[in-house]
Amino acid sequence: MDVKNKRVAIVGAGPSGLAACKHALAKGFRPVVFESGAAVSGVWTRTLSSTTLQTPAAAFRFSDFPWPAELAPEPEQSFPRHDEVAAYMTAYARRFGVLDCVRFRSKVLAAEYVGPPEREVAAWERWSGNGEAFGDGSGEWQLTVQHAHESEGTQVRIDTVQTYRFDFLVLCVGRYGVAKVPKFPEGRGPEVFHGRVLHSMDYSGMAHADADELIRGKRVVVVGSGKSGLDTVAQCAKINGSKNPCTLIYRSNHWMVDAKLIWGGISFGKLAMTRLSELMVHKPGEGFFLSLLATIFTPLRLLMASLVEAYYKTQIPLQKHGMAPECSFSQSILGWRLGTLPERFYDMVNEGSIQLTKTAAFSFCADGLVHDDGGTGERVVDADVVILATGFDADRLLSGVFASPRFREIVVQAGGPSDAMLPLYRHCVHPRIPQMAVVGYAECAASIYPYEMMAKWVAHLLDGAVRLPGVAAMERSVAEWERWGRWAKRQSGGVFYLKSCIGAVTTWYHDQLCRDMGYSARRKKGGGLLAEWLEPYGPADYASIQ
Repeated sequence: MDVKNKRVAIVGAGPSGLAACKHALAKGFRPVVFESGAAVSGVWTRTLSSTTLQTPAAAFRFSDFPWPAELAPEPEQSFPRHDEVAAYMTAYARRFGVLDCVRFRSKVLAAEYVGPPEREVAAWERWSGNGEAFGDGSGEWQLTVQHAHESEGTQVRIDTVQTYRFDFLVLCVGRYGVAKVPKFPEGRGPEVFHGRVLHSMDYSGMAHADADELIRGKRVVVVGSGKSGLDTVAQCAKINGSKNPCTLIYRSNHWMVDAKLIWGGISFGKLAMTRLSELMVHKPGEGFFLSLLATIFTPLRLLMASLVEAYYKTQIPLQKHGMAPECSFSQSILGWRLGTLPERFYDMVNEGSIQLTKTAAFSFCADGLVHDDGGTGERVVDADVVILATGFDADRLLSGVFASPRFREIVVQAGGPSDAMLPLYRHCVHPRIPQMAVVGYAECAASIYPYEMMAKWVAHLLDGAVRLPGVAAMERSVAEWERWGRWAKRQSGGVFYLKSCIGAVTTWYHDQLCRDMGYSARRKKGGGLLAEWLEPYGPADYASIQ
């Protein structure tokens, strides 16, 4: 059977979709990429005008495509703007022929597996029936796709719906396409507010001029202290200044740091990406010896994290403004619950452009938000515009693709813990959903090259170079990651939301993918043992894997 003639569909043209397409092309396939937007690069085309990378360009890149000098002249110190990131991804897509495969303004409404009945699929001992990417040829995926067109000579949008059939499906839908909005008691929700309420996703998706005009001269309240919340309040403060300060209402504090700070001449991000650092952390499926070493080195890991924490607290006025996190820095590291402060954030707090208000709960009233002021009663914060930076429902974005209720249920473990990892083997393949892979769902520190590694692994799977174990063995591996996730949450005191996070064990995860693809996991060529353990791992180390 000539697998190169098999039909491969990729949903999404963000970083993971671009990498999945590039590496499928390299293996001789001709995939079709369905992208609901009008451009590649995913969320980078619909973000705040002030958004920049949280990590240096050197860490946020594809392994075989360095940043052009005009976009990142010094990759180790450059934090490119959102438009530069989008330009970089577009250049990557153009360089490797990915743009020719993308169908823009094409939204996948449903994906349905057509073939053996679900009861038979559920009983298979080998993934897809025979352990191969395309099964025995008896099954395929049927995609219902909505295409948006503009009528010639007008701006009238015309939607058409078509059905396509493919032999393999790769979902690269990301995590940030469905807004999560809190539920409120009757009569205390947005419906009673006389102003404008929108989610941060909708605000960042507006044209920049329209977004600025929406909040200019207005009383703006932003809810949420995560990365999107702080970025949004900083954006509003830059527009309105101290004359019309923007209020940030939040329930808990997170570790938001300055990525440009260097501790003792060493970047914390680089330190965390060494094998030595990962040796100090328990890992899924590590075995007795590595588990013993992780236990022995745990005090050293905690000491190092405490020193970094103390350093950040001396450099960033967290305690002065009541923003010191409830959890320790070491606890946040396990779930990689770290973010980067917007530029001049605390300067804007000091000058009165940003006002900080911590509360246990909030609701709406006609004139703004009502919040608990700490025991003396409720207080109203007047507002014209309320922006909810309350997160995203990543599970619904992924599960909503499937037409099958059973597939929707098992891909996110319906009824299980809300913070459970997705039951995906190698974070890519569900043992009981045939001829399908997911790329780019797991959280990590610098998303491009871990997602690219997933894309390489899937391309090797399509090509037959990766041989999967039986379903039972795959499920045991999934269970190892789930147990590790529960351990990590216990270690954090349950203070952070863990969801398929590989940030603390990225190199360990990549080692598994390398071995599956037939490559050495030791990537520091010519540097010797010290380089292997002490030098940080990054994108360039995996460039030779094609």
